[in-house]
Amino acid sequence: MAQEYEPSAQTIRTWVHQDQVDTGERPGLTSDENAELAQLRREVKEFREEKEILRKARFSS
Repeated sequence: MAQEYEPSAQTIRTWVHQDQVDTGERPGLTSDENAELAQLRREVKEFREEKEILRKARFSS
């Protein structure tokens, strides 16, 4: 079962690369920065949806 679910070589390379970024060995966004960016993108999407709902409500009244 372990062989069936073993991570691919590319997955391991990605993990190593991200660890190097996280430890400051390579430039790029850290894991924390990536998580924050994803959260902010979700919030912006939500705000845009709410803005569109309010805009439609304003014009339909």
